[in-house]
Amino acid sequence: MKKALLVIDVQNDYFQNGKMPLKNPLKALEIINQLELFFKEKKLPVIYIQHIKKNKGADFFEFNTDGVRLHPDLMVTKESIIVEKHFPNSFQETTLSEVLVALGVEQVVVCGMMTHMCIDSTTRASFELGYRPILIQDATATKSLENNGVEVPAELVQASFLAALTNFSGVVMSSDFIAQTDS
Repeated sequence: MKKALLVIDVQNDYFQNGKMPLKNPLKALEIINQLELFFKEKKLPVIYIQHIKKNKGADFFEFNTDGVRLHPDLMVTKESIIVEKHFPNSFQETTLSEVLVALGVEQVVVCGMMTHMCIDSTTRASFELGYRPILIQDATATKSLENNGVEVPAELVQASFLAALTNFSGVVMSSDFIAQTDS
């Protein structure tokens, strides 16, 4: 079964000094880099998803700012596949489905940011589209949230969304996936 790595929204605004810093994004990026290496060595596709907000003064990922750029530590080259998106679901109004079909991809391995938003949305959509997603939990990051005056720490947000995805869509794994996979 041909796999592709989806690296979702690993963009400068999610890191220190960005407009929307997450909890431990560098730790997730380290694992993402390992996944990139693994997929490149196996000659399997790596697809970078970049969220861009076109409206001037956007809260984050504003078009043509440093914050919207893919993180410089990613292994992006001129030949890399980059899919631009404008919604949390990486399939919504993008070319991602067409790219996966053209590459003959049958299963996606998901990593990136933010767990509670774009990772959740894209993992669910890829399941619904038949791509049997594998979500690499330690290659994701999120942030604390607040609801009705109650702060939910990032660790609990992360654990809750990963638990929900485990029950909904199948496989949530750690980066041990790299050692366990056969292709």
